[in-house]
Amino acid sequence: MISVVVCGAGGKMGQEVMRAVLQDEALQLVGAVDISRAGQCVSDIMNVSCDLVVQDNLETVIADVQPDVVVDFTTPQAVYQNACTVLKAGVFSVIGTTGLSAEEREELDALARQNGVAVLVAPNFSLGAVLMMQAAAQIARYLPETEIIELHHNHKYDAPSGTAKLTAEKINQARQQAPEPDRTQESIPGARGAKWEDVHIHSVRLPGYVAHQEILFGGSGEILTIRHDSLTRTSFMPGVLLACKHIQEKRGLVYGLEHFL
Repeated sequence: MISVVVCGAGGKMGQEVMRAVLQDEALQLVGAVDISRAGQCVSDIMNVSCDLVVQDNLETVIADVQPDVVVDFTTPQAVYQNACTVLKAGVFSVIGTTGLSAEEREELDALARQNGVAVLVAPNFSLGAVLMMQAAAQIARYLPETEIIELHHNHKYDAPSGTAKLTAEKINQARQQAPEPDRTQESIPGARGAKWEDVHIHSVRLPGYVAHQEILFGGSGEILTIRHDSLTRTSFMPGVLLACKHIQEKRGLVYGLEHFL
């Protein structure tokens, strides 16, 4: 069995990851880390049968239980240091927390290779979302004029989302011609959203949403729209479990779940 520690265990995503790991016969939950829930039993937090107690020190938990994989769903402020702690211990890492810069990813790649392990940084663990991004890259070859609208719950830490930024990167890499220059003058700054990799991104943050994204492609006399909706956080679990089971086959930093499909 593959032993797993969940960091950020008290959060909504962390709880879903623990539940999914507990239900998977190939995985074993051996540790839970969360500063805000330290000292509480996992069984009390989630109403499941589990005798683990949430701890507040990731380094100590790794030393005590020596896991195969640490899954991180914490905060942008904590994720880089957490990843360094995991990789320096020679443990594989699966990261769903957004906020890592390109420079930090390069540093984590070097650290992982130095310690003979791998770290997956995935902006989105939904299999449907990954397929959406792959489709967008194909479409952008022929319809380079595109904009992204991403919608998330109002407690999401960042805007735009990591998924939207990765989608924009894939679109820009796939384009065979540059988009037309912007001719619209904003009467209110920011009216056309942010721009990443020469793609406009519009972020919505409202109660009721989970994770949603539309990609609009405009052509001569036609519009093509693709959309993905995660209706519950369980939609991310097949991807998380897939990563936990196959991360040990990789070395260095892997960016995006598509490398596991």
